Amino acid sequence: MATKAGIAQSSLVEGVSEQELKSLHALFTKLDLNHDGKIDMNDLIDAMTTMQLPQVPGHAKAFFEKYDQDSDGEINFDEFVLYVKEHEKELLSFFQNVDTNKDGYVDASEIVESFKKVGVQIGKKEAEKLLKRMDKDGTLKIDWDEWRHYLILTPTESIHDILHYWRHSSIIDIGENGLVPDDFTETELKTGMWWRHLVAGGAAGAVSRTATAPLDRLKVLLQVHGSSKNNLTIRSGFKQMLEEGGIQSLWRGNGINVIKIAPESAIKFMAYEQIKSLFKGESNREIGVIDRLLAGSAAGAISQTLIYPMEVLKTRLALRKTGQYSGIFDCARKVAKHEGFGSFYRGYIPNLLGIIPYAGIDLAVYETLKKLYMSKNKGQDPGILALLACGTISSTCGQLASYPLALVRTRLQAQAQSGSSKKDTMTGQIKYILKHDGPKGLYRGIAPNFLKVAPAVSISYVVYEQVRSLMGIKNS
Repeated sequence: MATKAGIAQSSLVEGVSEQELKSLHALFTKLDLNHDGKIDMNDLIDAMTTMQLPQVPGHAKAFFEKYDQDSDGEINFDEFVLYVKEHEKELLSFFQNVDTNKDGYVDASEIVESFKKVGVQIGKKEAEKLLKRMDKDGTLKIDWDEWRHYLILTPTESIHDILHYWRHSSIIDIGENGLVPDDFTETELKTGMWWRHLVAGGAAGAVSRTATAPLDRLKVLLQVHGSSKNNLTIRSGFKQMLEEGGIQSLWRGNGINVIKIAPESAIKFMAYEQIKSLFKGESNREIGVIDRLLAGSAAGAISQTLIYPMEVLKTRLALRKTGQYSGIFDCARKVAKHEGFGSFYRGYIPNLLGIIPYAGIDLAVYETLKKLYMSKNKGQDPGILALLACGTISSTCGQLASYPLALVRTRLQAQAQSGSSKKDTMTGQIKYILKHDGPKGLYRGIAPNFLKVAPAVSISYVVYEQVRSLMGIKNS
């Protein structure tokens, strides 16, 4: 525990009065949960949750990198005092810049104007939501004390970074189509920071898809070959794959599944930015949830249209027998030669129709869960675990709604592969499945699909954070 002697020693810090030291010691004690006279990363994370202060990915790491002067993974009281006094100067400077009318308070209009200066367009309602998180007395204005309390433990002096984090919560990649791309600020677009986020997201997707590829291939196998007659299960499916091609066969189709991440992300990003510009018109307003849904769905449709042949090849490669194709190009050549180029768009219509229910439900559930969390926790910013949970649940709900269309799409993609010359349309497939397997037949393969969600989300997030750190993207 920090003692009176420790406080006295810290009084040597220039410009720190005894009264200020007592106040800082009280805050330090709140953070020092195990009362050993030092703050470590676990102390900081747990205390901020208890104090209902905003947390963002990599927060504790960034905090310690900046203020742990002796790099021992702990911050003592002297280091804490030096940090607070230095940080207060930065926060006060930013507060004074935002307080444009110099009345000692920051209101919604000043927040809007300040964000505009750093290239972020937000509406008054969004500004008021941000103010409510800082506002302790319900006046919809924040004074210096409220500002300081809210931001004192952030490793940055700017609330822009907090808003930035809210807008970068769509990094989760579970191998399905993330249909609402990330929103980037004007500053990020001009400086080229956006492509670093896309690269980090692509790397995260590649690793998470590779790690969960056996479950993804099993899902495709159950979708195409599962029926009430053969009673193919998770266990028998894995056994069949191993007996036919060995352990390496579990990753069939993963190569092209990884390769298509880059063009799909790039096309989706460019299309999304263009469609957002059309929605905005001449105004500088920030588009709302519905506009994001529509823009994201349209961008998803465009990217899917252009990369769809790769989806078909992925399905064919996942279902291939040992020795059937020597690789991606051999598969493409044989499909084009024996089935015609039209085969590269088998299942395109159900794939396109599945975009709206998936994107709509995913986004709506995510926003609802996030708001519910905040209402239950007195406006507290959701931590990364809460956001990951919201993203996992919302994506699962989206998949439940769109899964029958995804199953029909996969069956049509694999039609020549399975040897079926019947039921070559979406409605024909649906009727056939309902007749022979009933409604549950439309959900074959959904179990391994759900099994891969949790590990894919976790792996994707960890890799994303590591890669963006290596690329010099600051933790927000």
